[in-house]
Formats: sequence, structure tokens, C-alpha cells
Amino acid sequence: MKINVMKATAVALFSLVCATVNAQTWTEWRDLKVNEVNRMPMHAAYYKYETPSLVITSDPSERAGIVSLHGNWKFSWVENADQRPTDFYRTDLDDSSWGTMPVPGMWELNGYGDPVYLNVGFAWRGHFKNNPPEAPVKDNHVGSYRREIEVPESWQGKQVIAHFGSVTSCIYLYVNGSFVGYSEDSKAATEFDITPYVKAGKNLIAFQVFRWCDGSYCEDQDFWRLSGVARDSYLYARDKDIHFDDLRVTADLVNNYRDGQLTIDAQTTGDVDIVYTLRNDEGRQVGTMNGNVITVEEIQPWSAETPVLYTLTAKLCRKGNRHEPGEEMETITERIGFRHVEIKNAQLLLNGKPILIKGVDRHEMDPDGGYVVSRERMLQDLMLMKRFNVNAVRTSHYPDDPQWYHMCDEMGIYLCAEANVESHGFGYNPKEAPTYQPMFGPQILGRNQHNIIVNRNHPSVIIWSLGNETVNGPNFTAAYKWIRENDPSRPIQFEQGGKGENTDIFCPMYFPQQWSEGYSKSTAPEDQKPLIQCEYSHAMGNSCGGFKEYWDLIRKYPKFQGGFIWDFVDQALHRTTVENAECVMENYDYLSNRNDKKYPFSIINSQTREYTYGGDYNNYDPSDNNFNCNGLVSPDRVPNPHMYEVGYFYQNIWTNFKGIRNGNIVLEVKNENFFRPLDYVQLDWEAIGTDGKIMKQGTVEELQVTPQQTATVEIPYGGNESEVTYVNVFYRLLRDEPLMKLGQTVAYQQLPVSQPTAIIQQPSPITQKVKIDRKMTDIVLKTSNGEMVFSKISGFLTSWIVDGKSVLGEGGTLKPNFWRAVTDNDMGARLQHKYKVWRNPQIVLADIKTDRDAASDGMVVTAYYEIAEAGVKMRITYLYDGNSLTVTEQMVPDGNNKEVAGMLRYGMVMQLPYTMDKSRFYGRGPIENYADRKESQLMGWYTQTADEQFYPYIRPQETGTKSDIHTWSQTDANGFGIEVIPSEPKLMYAFALHYDIKDLDDGDDKEQRHLEQIAKSKYTNLFIDGYHAGVGGVDTWSGWAEALPPYRVKLDKEMTFQFRIILKQ
Repeated sequence: MKINVMKATAVALFSLVCATVNAQTWTEWRDLKVNEVNRMPMHAAYYKYETPSLVITSDPSERAGIVSLHGNWKFSWVENADQRPTDFYRTDLDDSSWGTMPVPGMWELNGYGDPVYLNVGFAWRGHFKNNPPEAPVKDNHVGSYRREIEVPESWQGKQVIAHFGSVTSCIYLYVNGSFVGYSEDSKAATEFDITPYVKAGKNLIAFQVFRWCDGSYCEDQDFWRLSGVARDSYLYARDKDIHFDDLRVTADLVNNYRDGQLTIDAQTTGDVDIVYTLRNDEGRQVGTMNGNVITVEEIQPWSAETPVLYTLTAKLCRKGNRHEPGEEMETITERIGFRHVEIKNAQLLLNGKPILIKGVDRHEMDPDGGYVVSRERMLQDLMLMKRFNVNAVRTSHYPDDPQWYHMCDEMGIYLCAEANVESHGFGYNPKEAPTYQPMFGPQILGRNQHNIIVNRNHPSVIIWSLGNETVNGPNFTAAYKWIRENDPSRPIQFEQGGKGENTDIFCPMYFPQQWSEGYSKSTAPEDQKPLIQCEYSHAMGNSCGGFKEYWDLIRKYPKFQGGFIWDFVDQALHRTTVENAECVMENYDYLSNRNDKKYPFSIINSQTREYTYGGDYNNYDPSDNNFNCNGLVSPDRVPNPHMYEVGYFYQNIWTNFKGIRNGNIVLEVKNENFFRPLDYVQLDWEAIGTDGKIMKQGTVEELQVTPQQTATVEIPYGGNESEVTYVNVFYRLLRDEPLMKLGQTVAYQQLPVSQPTAIIQQPSPITQKVKIDRKMTDIVLKTSNGEMVFSKISGFLTSWIVDGKSVLGEGGTLKPNFWRAVTDNDMGARLQHKYKVWRNPQIVLADIKTDRDAASDGMVVTAYYEIAEAGVKMRITYLYDGNSLTVTEQMVPDGNNKEVAGMLRYGMVMQLPYTMDKSRFYGRGPIENYADRKESQLMGWYTQTADEQFYPYIRPQETGTKSDIHTWSQTDANGFGIEVIPSEPKLMYAFALHYDIKDLDDGDDKEQRHLEQIAKSKYTNLFIDGYHAGVGGVDTWSGWAEALPPYRVKLDKEMTFQFRIILKQ
């Protein structure tokens, strides 16, 4: 006992000495040799929860034994570092004139300074030259915080620790006027022993935060640059003499992955005994203890598919006698998942299986809180990931809130845990890169150590990442070696490591499909690592084309095991223009309501709230525009249209149609899970008739398909193949699962059987003759109940009247259309320049002729055009038979040996009355889809309005297209309108909007534009295309941003598109 008392006294005295000797010099924030002063050693992120369920249901700040630091603090903000108050910590300071700042809270979102978004370059770009270790003084905002905190009487005699979950970029901490310590690394928790300075009752805690410090040179990530305090901050108390300092657990599989082996390494203060208990979810104790190892026979392994966790209780007690421990002093509860990660034969294996990484990159970002992300938002993210079959997350580009790792353990998500190191602003010049500069060695190593020490207990972490977009070199090699020595249980990846020695995984960024296949097929010795792209399929704006091609390769080549999509969420921030505005997320399952009329989003009221991106706040700060809007979901977590394609190809159940035999539909069902049989889903099926409607449907409730196996399922049907066009299959949950509900669709497919033959209803026979009236400027085709007018100047259809009602809007036309509002990918590939000739081409009418069609006795109007700047000739033929109008659009190179620029689309646009806004179509829907992004959308009948077809991308661009159209009707509320039918089924794209292309289009360069600034058209614009380019999606800044060659529109020979317009009354 005396020894323990003496030891505790020594610790307290040492703390006092450190506080004196290691006093602040106020140069720490620009001194790379000093990354911390008096910061306590890092330890695993464990919590003292009463029950394991609280990991999901309770905020850690609510647990017993802490004093929360959350709430409003007195706050002073200055624009430049040399203006900061130097006496902010004084106990007698008058702070009555100061403002307030919430903790947690980011300054820029609470009225101090502006958010800055950059992809590449430090936030001082253009104003200060990189000069490490110097950080700028000018524009280096400094925030000073003060607040009185009540410390309980019961804490007297205990060690009191201040915990700050995340501070950007550094913190100087004072308690009751005394300096406590300094720390940097914005994404690492910081703890200080404040025991010598606190007393029972009221205590003044003051701290100062700099916008930038020397550590900012390692924090050049692609996100909003904000400052302040994020995550949980609190005080907690523990016994001075006896306590845990750290608890490290390694839960592995042994004996051919059959048994569990838990190795425990506890670091403690004091003369203690530790009692360990391991229980399963039923509360039954399992395993046998031998030294510091618990062995459990016939373990249930952890995986993302089967996230089975055990509960380890570690009770720290005073040293007892031979038979029993002494008084219990401290208890830690850890959730344990047993799994084994290794690399063999160029494959990443989990529990011996070559899992597929169906991943996303995820920044911690909230549209209202910035870096302050609530537990509810985290759960919402996980819910969306589960709903769309995402099984892996890269914590780009830094360690996340500790709560996130606990949730991923519980819910079943693989994590690639990344260190907070990125120096993209230096480029990739080794002479300038921090990795070659010895002064950055402690920063890079220390940040990787923080990542491993804090997060190593989590089964969800299966890969470590050294950092992001920083040139490789000696400092990263040192970090790799330290991790390998301290945690040999996980592989390590580093994108800039390439195929070198300090990465175990080949993890490139934006490796195109062609290059991915080349590596996957290679037998070269340097190409024998798993290929898992750390970023791919750049999801910016209307994107993710070519995703099928990626996953065809992944499912073909064992070495190619997936990747992480950049990125999960659009990082735009809310800006409210009217107080108390609200934005509601609609949790919409289109697979259960796919004939519903609406999209899964609610348009934000333009008078109340808008999304903002880079450059929206001022013209002084540097900006990379909307390059932070590249998510699969919106800032409010509404799935963007391309998310549905991702969810489709990430699904784990696949089906082949094998025929209808003896009256039974025969299906081949593949279970792509590696650990889970299909006993958790039922198969709901639909037989679709030749008219596109459901003929029969049913359910198969028991599926006996083991992991990675295929089974044949026969469904009693009673018919034959000729009467079925498709068999639709939906795999739905048989019971509730974490974050997923009974009946939720987890996989689906549409299986082609035969061509639909009864989709199109033929118009009634002609009952009236068409006459022609040639006027000076027009050609008028007349029937007994109306007329159709073609302009002799343009050759376009300019009027169509039937029974006194106009088919076209006032002043509207039917005219050729070769352009779309350029997408972010279009602009990245510079198609707005390469294909510019098609934006507003000079379509010169060379001739217009009329004739009578012998077969139908209708009238034919043929307009001949020259588009000299494009090097083409065009002919549009209109055949009007009194009941319908057949349009044939033909284009051919003019023979002048001029290479014809590619097109974004080839078709026509019809300007209809605004009220003719109701669409009914048979094709792929209901979500917009394109040539290279359509597999997730099922062929069927759909009904939508023009407004429901518009998706509000944060930067306005092309939206709404539907592909493989058999027929499209556009009518008003009374049923008056038209039906458009292509000459060849599925050879048409169509959609209707209340916007004009010219208004949605940005022009040659991106402008700071938002939906709220764009006026609606006076028309319902019906877009009818024979060809429409894919949206692309390898990246958004190079030639690879354009759609893959099969999905481009290229005029290298005659191009013809024909469709028929039928009146509907």
C-alpha cells in the first residue's frame, strides 16, 4: 500500500514539474519539432458502458463519471494570429464583451469567418507561399474560449483528465490561469492531466485555437476547411493510484478459422489484479483463460455479413490474495469480434475467404454542422450503406469519431482506417514533399501511431492506410515499419506506394477499366498484390457511368477485389435565407413503389434554403468550385440517382433465367455472400406479359443456397416462354435486421425472356384527307379538324392545331437537338470545347420539298440542311397521314474530309404547352438512366410529371433522361397530348422537363450557379433522342471523364433516327 501511495505521489509531482518546465513558448504552432506539450499518451478508444446495447443507443458523453464540456462558451475571434489576446486565460479577465461559440461547433458556421473549400492546395493558397514549418500569420484566425466548469466534490483526490475529441488546428489549454498543455493533429483526440490545477466547484477552463499551424501542412484534404472543436469533449475522473492506461486486444482465428484466440495486453498503474470475462450475446460466459489469452472453441467469426460480437469485461482490482482479487476499481467493456485478415496468392482474405470490397470513401461532414456529425447522422449513413449494399468504408482521409468504429463493429462494415496525413498542396515533387524532409518525420509517424493505437481493437478495421495523396518516401517507409512491428494482424495500404514495398495492397486512384483488366491479367512478379482501388468511379454530379464494366471485371478476375467510390456524400453546406427553414429527407424505396410518380427527394424551397459549394462565400479565399459535390447521396442523405446503380452492382444475390420447363420457371440463384446462406431472404417473383404488365406473381420463402454457391430454383408457373417478356425477382428480408426492416429489398434483377409485342396500341385508321397550302413563308398541311405548319425559313414544325387545341406551346417548335446541359464529367473531359460546334450550330435550310405519300396518301415535307461548321448535312422528313406524324432525322458527313466532332445527343426537342406535363412511358425507370448507367432501372410502365423528372443536382446540369423507351405519352390533365413511338423498340431516349437546356447549361466555364437562380421554362420540353452519350465516371478531370467508347455518339457514317407522333385526345 505504501509503495502505491508513493508511486501516485511521484506521478503527481512529475505532472507539476512538467507543467513548469514545459511551459508554452507560443512558438509551438509553427515548430515542427513540437507537436505536443504535456499531452497524455494515446490509448485505445474504449468506453465504460453499462450494457453493450448502449454502443448504439447512447451517446458516450452521457455515461457516468464525466462532466461534459458541451454548450456555449464565451468566445473571442481575431482575423490575424498576431491580434490574438495574450491574456485570454486570466481568471480576472473581463470577457463580458465577448461573443459565444458552441462546443462542439465550427467557427465559420457560427458567424466567424467563411468556409473555404479546396481540393488541392492549402487554405492560404494564393496568399502565402508554402514555407514549412512557418504557418501564415495573416488570415490565420484565432479563437479564444472561456467557461466556468463545475467539478464534483466526489472527484477530490482523483486524477482529472480533460478530453477534446477533435480541435482544428491546434489547442493551447489553461485551467484556472495555469498553462496545461498544447496539442496538434486535428483528427486525434487530445487528453491532458489537469489534476494539479482543478478544485472542487467552479473552475475556469480557457483555451485558444489557431486556424492554421505547422501541422496544417499534413492536413491538405479535399474538403471544407473549417476551424473549431468537433466531436465529444469532456472531463473525467479516475483513481490516481490504480487505473487502466491502455487495453489492447487482438481477436484472431486459429485452427483453420474454427476457434477464437483473444490476446489481451493491459497497461495499468498500480499493483493490481485484472479479472477478464468473455460472454456471447446470450450472456453466457465462453472460453478458457491461459495467462493473457482466452481461447474459444467453435467461435462465431465476425464479418460484415455476420457481425457477431462478444463482450469482454475487464475488471481492474486492487491486488488481492491467491484466491481472489481485491476491491474493484475500474471496469472496461469492449465488444470483441474474432476474425483473421491476411493476404495470400495476391488476394485479401478475411477468415480465409477472398471478400469483395464494395466500398465508399466517407468524409465526416454534415450540411449544418460541418465537422460536427451527430450520432443520428452516423446511423443514417450506415442505414443508407446497408440499404445500398455498401460493405466497406475508407475513413478518408483521417481517423473518424470513435463512435463510428463502434457502430461499424456492430452493424458490419469493413473499414480501411486512414491516418491524418495529406500534403497534396506540395504536389508530387520529392524535393518539396514532406515525406523526404526529416523535420516532418515525427508528424507523419506520430499521426500513424495515433491511428493505430486508438483504433486497433476494432474488428471492423481490416486495413490500415498510411495517408492520402502525398508522395511516397522515407517518412512513410518508417511509418509502415512501425505499424508492421506493432500490429502484424492487418495489411497496410498506401496509394503512393504503388507496387512498392511499403504497401501490401495495390490501391491506385481512378484506374480505368482497361488498366484494371491489364493488371488483373498480369503474371509479372510486381503485379502480385490485390487490386483494391482506394478511389474510383468519381461520383460528381450526374455520374457513375461504366460502373457495370468495373464490376464485370471484379467478378471475373480474382486479383481485382473492388474499391472505394469517391465519395459517399456531397459535401455542400446549407445556407438558410429565411429563419426556421426546414428540409425533409424522404426515405423512399422505389423498388417497393416503382410505379409511383415521384423521385426520392424533396426539392428545397428556393426562398428558404440552398446548398453552397466552394466559392459561394467570398472572392478572396481560394476555391475549387463544386469539386466537393461528388457524392452518392446528397448532403441531407437523399440518394442521388447514380446511387441506385451502385447499390445494384454491389448486391450479393444474382439470378440467371434458365427457361420455362414443364410449366415451371427455372432460375439459377447465385449467393455472392462469403459467410451467409440465403436463409434470411424470400424470393418474390413477377412474370411480365407482352403488354408490360404483371401476369402472375408469387413468393419462394425458403432458399437453400450456401455462401458462394449456386442453386436451381423451380417456380410453378403453368405457361410458356412466348407469353412472358421478363421475370422480375426481388430478394426481401424475412425479418428485421440492424438498420434494415422486414420486407426490405436487398437484391433484385430483371431477367429477359422474350420481346414485348403488345406494348404499342396502333392508332385508328385514317378517316380524313390531308391537303396542302403553300404560303409565302409557311407550308400548311390541313385536315378537316386542324392544321400543321412548317416554316419555309427554318424547316421546323411551328404549329399543330387539332380541334382548336394547340399541340405545341405558344411560339414553340419541334426542332433538332444535339446538346445537353453539360455534366461535371462533360466539363472534366472538356467536351464543352471538343463538341462545342453542337451547342448552337448554324443549321442552314438549303431546301424544303413536299410530296404525297403513295402508301398512306399522307403528305411528306422534307427539309434539307447544311451544318457547315460541323461538316455534315442533315435531312428531316415529316410524313403526316392525318392521324400521326412520322419524323425521320438523318445526318451524314458532307464528304469534305473534315472529322466530325462527337455529339452529346442526337434527336429532337418538342416545346409543348406548360400544362402538358404528365408523362407515361414504357422503358427503364423510374430513376433517370443513361446508356452507361441503366442496369438498375427496370423495364416497365411508369407515370411521372415533368417536375418529378428533374433531379436537383447541386450544380445544375443534365438530368432526367430515360433509356430503352418503347413508347412515351405526354398529356395534360384532360388527356390531350401526344404519344411518341420509335421505329425500333428501345432505340429511343426521352424525358420531359420544365427547364430549357440553355438555362441549365453553364457554357464554356463553370459559374457559381444554383438551382434557385434558374427560372423555369414556359414550356414542357419533351426531349426525344435516338442517341444519347453516356455520362462517364472514371474521373472528372481528364479524358477518362468521358463515357467509354461504346457509349459515345460518333458520326462516322449516316445516322438515322425515326419516330412517330400520335395524337391523344
